[in-house]
Amino acid sequence: MGFLDKLFGNDHKEEQTMTNLNIGIILGSTREGRVSPQVGTWVKELAEKRGDANYIIIDIADYKLPFLGEPGGDTSGVAAWSEAVAKQDGFIFIVQEYNHSITGALKNALDFLREEWNNKAAGIVSYGSVGGARAAEHLRGILGELLVADVRVHPALSLFTDFENGTDFKPKDVQADSVNQMLDQLIPWATALKTIR
Repeated sequence: MGFLDKLFGNDHKEEQTMTNLNIGIILGSTREGRVSPQVGTWVKELAEKRGDANYIIIDIADYKLPFLGEPGGDTSGVAAWSEAVAKQDGFIFIVQEYNHSITGALKNALDFLREEWNNKAAGIVSYGSVGGARAAEHLRGILGELLVADVRVHPALSLFTDFENGTDFKPKDVQADSVNQMLDQLIPWATALKTIR
């Protein structure tokens, strides 16, 4: 970048950098009957309309991670999990609330890695009886320890108003606005943090 570009900015270069961002949409549940794939697909569809990053769904169920430290566990999926997370510049966690917290599968998947998470940004989309708020707050503490900067705006989906019969995802219109507001924060943070890795 030349002196004048540094001094006055270069909009084309900035736009090119932003579209090179990779944002992983992580499905946080592996349980039978989960609805996280519906939520993840909806978030991805909304995000891709923006054209500001490359969005990909990352389903922790695809990696078949054993319990961390469990003797004799099949660790064949760990390398692929590490590679998938390392490629991302930021994340959107699709988080469901179980017993006032995140799922054991998500906690285990987070714990398997360290440096792959460091100095990246994250947004959280949660759901549950109270919008998954308690799970989101637990996740924020974990992300802080992993050096992941989580953004403030947090779409919280209610099992009572955004799902029919607790299984068919039909979000209220206001939820799409909330996702876009979250992304308005996530993209600049992911862009900034990319410069220090």
